[in-house]
Amino acid sequence: MQANSRNRMRTDLVTPTPRPVVVLVLDPLYRDRQNAPVQKPTMAPTVSLPHHTPRILILGASGKLGRMICNIWRDAHDLGFYPVPVVRNSQPNSICWSLGAPFPDIDSIEAVFALWGVTSGDDRALAVNRDLALSAQDLALKVGARLVVHCSTAAVYGGVTTPLREDVSCAPSSAYGRAKLDMESAIFQSIDVTHDAPCTVVFRIGNVAGAESLFRNLRPGGAVTLDRFADGCGPERSYLAPHDLANVLVSTWRNEITSGIYNLSAPNPTRMQDIVLAAGASVEWRDAPETAIQSIVLDTRRLARTLPEVSLPHDPSVLVESARLSGVWP
Repeated sequence: MQANSRNRMRTDLVTPTPRPVVVLVLDPLYRDRQNAPVQKPTMAPTVSLPHHTPRILILGASGKLGRMICNIWRDAHDLGFYPVPVVRNSQPNSICWSLGAPFPDIDSIEAVFALWGVTSGDDRALAVNRDLALSAQDLALKVGARLVVHCSTAAVYGGVTTPLREDVSCAPSSAYGRAKLDMESAIFQSIDVTHDAPCTVVFRIGNVAGAESLFRNLRPGGAVTLDRFADGCGPERSYLAPHDLANVLVSTWRNEITSGIYNLSAPNPTRMQDIVLAAGASVEWRDAPETAIQSIVLDTRRLARTLPEVSLPHDPSVLVESARLSGVWP
């Protein structure tokens, strides 16, 4: 997809180390004694922050991925922007907002990071991913953001086992993959017909350590059952440490980047059995069924060319430690 001139981002590069957040202070007029936001029926609340400080909205901040990113940024310095967590239910230091409601009056919003999404359910439930993505695009236009980042998935590719490039034909085999592919199509159809659309980046993310099915069943001292294939090894996947995801988000905001789709993971796959052992757990093996796929690997060279300063390790101990420090696992 070709980007218009609006879709070229600034080049004031800074060291891209993940550096966590700043506390938001809602106007006291809109807070109760428990410091919880109070819903205003006819107008949106205002937010009091230092003038001219760039803000980035974190949609889905109460979800697993959103909590990881907000936790990582909580104690950061020199991010260059204020992350603004956006949640559906009232939480301290967050903006409470739901689709269709007026959004709070906040100046200097430069980007929208759409970390929300539906990962399970029937086709109707999963179709909400499309609505959420279009809502993020619409919100970005309304607040004047210059960048929107969406989270897609490697599941859009289907059962192909070769390194997967962004330009290969997608044939998702799961309802979740089909819903995310539909979401991607809707996003780019919308910016094709939107005047002066913001730069729009869709990351097809691999397995985020601490946020996917292996870590859901993984506990130090426990045991995890893995499929064993003909070579005696288990599955391998393209993983991404939560801190590296935070790093890439910061770098995407700081760097010059073109609208489009980018695979996002470490460039080399990680064996699940190595992650289990690094977490201090043990592996229990079972023979892999014929339908099992041993290797799903993303080709990340496009992202590496775009953000060459970002290093994304695949070391299992790094993945486990990042998951632990994110505050969501175990």
